[in-house]
Amino acid sequence: MTISGLPVHVLVVHAAVVLIPLTCLVAIGFAVLPGWRWLTRWPTAVGSLVCVGLAYLATTSGQSLERARQLDRFVQQHAERGHLLATLTIPLAVVAVVAALLVPGPSGLASGKGALQARVAYADKVLPVLLVVIAVAVVVQCVLTGDSGARAVWGQSP
Repeated sequence: MTISGLPVHVLVVHAAVVLIPLTCLVAIGFAVLPGWRWLTRWPTAVGSLVCVGLAYLATTSGQSLERARQLDRFVQQHAERGHLLATLTIPLAVVAVVAALLVPGPSGLASGKGALQARVAYADKVLPVLLVVIAVAVVVQCVLTGDSGARAVWGQSP
């Protein structure tokens, strides 16, 4: 798959490299800064769903690129890491959406109207911790995947 002669994988990967870590940072902010939950709640949930789509597009376009060209073992490692990253974005999205719906937080209004109250016992303690752990894992895997992809393109061994 190409757009004006440029592989789609290259375009999608650049979007993923920016948006996946950014979404993870917003998710960590949502988890550890309760006073800012009114602002980070929905960007976290929507961003995590976008990450799943980007990871899927990057994986499928990468497979297409791999089939179109004869590529070496460094690409195999990159592909494996990319599949793991795509898989990790799914629990990130599930936890982020559930946290957006269940974790309490203040309102952005001065009156305090619209503040979310706890709907499930311990959701405000368990979900933020789980969200931070998954977000850190996704960022680490994103860095590892990007590094192996860069090494595959530039031909440097680890």
